[in-house]
Amino acid sequence: MGRKKIARSTTATVMVDDSSVTPTLEGNQGFSELHASLAKIGKIPGVKGYILKNLTSAVIDLKNPAKLVEYALLTSEVADACDESSILFDLNITRAVVTGKKLKMLGIILGENKLAIFMEKTVNHTDISDRILP
Repeated sequence: MGRKKIARSTTATVMVDDSSVTPTLEGNQGFSELHASLAKIGKIPGVKGYILKNLTSAVIDLKNPAKLVEYALLTSEVADACDESSILFDLNITRAVVTGKKLKMLGIILGENKLAIFMEKTVNHTDISDRILP
């Protein structure tokens, strides 16, 4: 079964002094750099794929696209739990690892960018995290 990639981008139009301005991808440079890093990480044996999103864009690359909804829900729930825990306990949670029977997920929050990397349980998530946050 082939890999399925989904890329979605939203462009907003902003009115400034009665003139129309469309934001460029230059403001999204951090997102593009993260996407490039994740594309390399996605080639590591045992990595099942990733989801990268911010307020205006999302990139999903999963080796098993049938798991898209499940992985997206898990990503969202973990990000929400990190946000709520950060507020409740006055923490600044930027990384979380969720481990299941066969799979684990590394979640990272970098400003407005939220990403989740799915991998086999045996993959070293610290090494992957270090590739994103040196």
